[in-house]
Amino acid sequence: MLKATLRSFFAHKGRLLLSALAVLLSVAFVSGSLIFSDTVSRTFDRLFASTSADVTVAAKEGLDERLPTGVVRTVPAELADRIGSVDGVRATHIDAAVENITVVDSTNKAVGPTTGAPTIATNWYVTERSPVKLTSGREPKGPGEALLDKDTADKKKVRIGDTLTVLAQPGSFKVEIVGIATFTTTNPGAALVFLDTPTAQTKLLGRSGVASSLSVDAEDGVSDATLKQRIAAELGDAYELKTADEQAKSAAAQLGGFLDVIKWVMLGFAGVAVLVGIFLIVNTFSMLIAQRTRELGLLRALGADRRQVRRSVLTEALLLGLVGSTLGLAAGIGLAAGLIELMGLLGMNLSAAEMVVGVATPVSAYAVGVGVTFVAAYLPARRAARVSPMAALADAEVAGVGRPLRVRAIVGTVVAAAGAAALAGCAVSERTATASSLLGLGVVLTLIATVVAGPLLVRPVIRVLGGAFPKIFGSVGRMSQRNALRNPRRTGATAAALMVGLALVGGLSIASASMTKSFDDQIDKTLGADFVVQNSNFMPFPQEITETVQGVDSAGTVVRQRFAPVALTLPDGKRVESTASGYDPQLDEAARITYASGDTAAALAPDRIAMDREYAAAHGVRIGSVLPAEFPGGQKARLSVGALTDMDQSGGPGMEGGLFMGLSTVEKYLPGGQDAALYVNAANGSDAKELRKGLETALDRYPQVQVRDQADYKELIRQQIAVMLYLVYALLGLAIVIAVLGVVNTLALSVVERTREIGLLRAIGLSRVQLRRMIRLESVVIAVFGALLGLVLGMVWGVSVQQVLALEGLKAFAVPWGTVVAVVIGSVVVGLAAAVLPALRASRMNVLAAIAHE
Repeated sequence: MLKATLRSFFAHKGRLLLSALAVLLSVAFVSGSLIFSDTVSRTFDRLFASTSADVTVAAKEGLDERLPTGVVRTVPAELADRIGSVDGVRATHIDAAVENITVVDSTNKAVGPTTGAPTIATNWYVTERSPVKLTSGREPKGPGEALLDKDTADKKKVRIGDTLTVLAQPGSFKVEIVGIATFTTTNPGAALVFLDTPTAQTKLLGRSGVASSLSVDAEDGVSDATLKQRIAAELGDAYELKTADEQAKSAAAQLGGFLDVIKWVMLGFAGVAVLVGIFLIVNTFSMLIAQRTRELGLLRALGADRRQVRRSVLTEALLLGLVGSTLGLAAGIGLAAGLIELMGLLGMNLSAAEMVVGVATPVSAYAVGVGVTFVAAYLPARRAARVSPMAALADAEVAGVGRPLRVRAIVGTVVAAAGAAALAGCAVSERTATASSLLGLGVVLTLIATVVAGPLLVRPVIRVLGGAFPKIFGSVGRMSQRNALRNPRRTGATAAALMVGLALVGGLSIASASMTKSFDDQIDKTLGADFVVQNSNFMPFPQEITETVQGVDSAGTVVRQRFAPVALTLPDGKRVESTASGYDPQLDEAARITYASGDTAAALAPDRIAMDREYAAAHGVRIGSVLPAEFPGGQKARLSVGALTDMDQSGGPGMEGGLFMGLSTVEKYLPGGQDAALYVNAANGSDAKELRKGLETALDRYPQVQVRDQADYKELIRQQIAVMLYLVYALLGLAIVIAVLGVVNTLALSVVERTREIGLLRAIGLSRVQLRRMIRLESVVIAVFGALLGLVLGMVWGVSVQQVLALEGLKAFAVPWGTVVAVVIGSVVVGLAAAVLPALRASRMNVLAAIAHE
């Protein structure tokens, strides 16, 4: 049996090639994501471990800043002397570093990364842990000198002697580059500007005598934990103390968010590849077993029992899984190397020579590859085991269309009912977490139901889709339609591969279109200002920019906005952490706010707060309710609810409850913050065009902010949502690639299966052109069938996703009909492309050899 199995495997290796390719893609994305994330983690672990001080002393972090406030937390620099007297301290260094700066050259172009990495300005001092070393020029001395890191200098063509402008919170200042510092470790992609310590304190932190943190080195023989305990005994609990390990873990945790995004995106691709690949493998083995009915019957007649036949088929599947997994692991290493090179282009200098291939990577690769093929081949293997010895005397297929389809109907109906119930529960749920859970369950169940019941839909749907074929293409059209109807199970499985990808695209396209329309409606409804001055990534900007805008002649009312993290204790006893916005009293001139109770004056009064009406009702909050509040730095307050809004929105990411208050309240409890946006109206006698020109001219030297009107603001939102769409389309591309492989495989095996039939058709007058057309029409109708199933399923999912979004205030619903039409047209193209090789092969058959084929 083993010899027969191996001979069978190698005899059909060409037919198994496309299935192996599906396994390869699945494994490549799994192994590539693990290798890349392990490599980045290992690299940065070494970076953080080698550059972190033995003990770091900083201000307590307090509440998480979900949205940036611009507040620079500092500690007294004089603590360095107190810490220096602690037993076991070898040296203490003052750190004066900030990340919320912009550096521009003489042409007002930003000198720094454009990939989201920060531009960091800090003070210069050298220790054995310094991540850079001075390689040319000299150290900075005095307020007009600075160093720049070599990577940034090379990219932006900055040389020693050039003058740059640093835009920091206390104000902008010019520096001459007097030296270049080169990274001795991995460059995380940031731009580094170094000043001397007194300049960094006054120009970056706003005053002398303060530090952003203090770095403490331990004497030989003193552990970090011991030194931390001794410093804590000296300083008390007023400051945040971290050992080198704790600091490294904290930095790694911040990087982990970035890594998680990449890992989960790639695992999403792997999941799609696995899911679609299963259909391809099931179809391949089902058809191979159907074609080998007589061969399997002969094995049974020669004495092989059912277990041996089943084991033989599963062994072939395991061999396929091993081959696909091995090739996929190699492809995954190549994919990880490509990602490392891509990170290098984006400024994160990783070394492919230090690539980490942990034990978990090959284990996961083979578990996925072998597991997928084993699971996919199990049902065909069971079907093969039921072949009777008498089948060797008949030309019959194993698969029938009787009872199994009835079983499918029952199972599909039950699962579909459960999925529909979950989606209905999602639609009526009033809690986002519950609705999201029900949505996930409903998506899984309805997908399973559609796959199970797909063959039941083949006959009625394809009769409609191919109904015009006989009239348009005559007997060729009629035969193509009947070929697609011949085996509903096979047609359903082939179409299911395409259906999965298009269902994802349909659902997420509706979600993105609904989000876009919701944001557009909210902007139209709420934004009353002529222009908004804002950073593209919502980072706050220096007071200097606000003063510049206020000084524009054509500018009238200027309303400032700041973010303030706040923790509220609500009447129902729940403590919630959110981000509130602070506004100037002239808010009504910049925004259109609908109030359920109260007004803007009451909302922005000192020690008052406003929130969304529905959110307030859910937590027992009323007008006049006094809520204990906590701000960063431990500032306590008691805020009275002055107004409730009715804006069909509860806030946004990190802004639960739609909270806002007066800017005077924000400044009272969170002093030193920076403005995140300015809402500007034209002055009397000026129009919008004049105002825009004046603002753009005045802000030309501040490249970090942009001037936007309503249309620009909508476009910004669309661009951010488009990032999700790009991922969707990439998933679609992967699904289509594998689905095309599935259609090609099905048609190719079908051509082999119908070799004698094709020979007879050619013998009675069917031309090569007609034969190719017949196969193309069969491919197109299968592809369109899969596309329609996917679109219908995707629309159901999209409607359900929109119901979840509505709980977050995004209540508009939109269907991207352009995408729907493009998908249908694309499915026709997919069908035509998939049929090219099988049709060509069929048309080149020798007629007599085909008729004689067994």
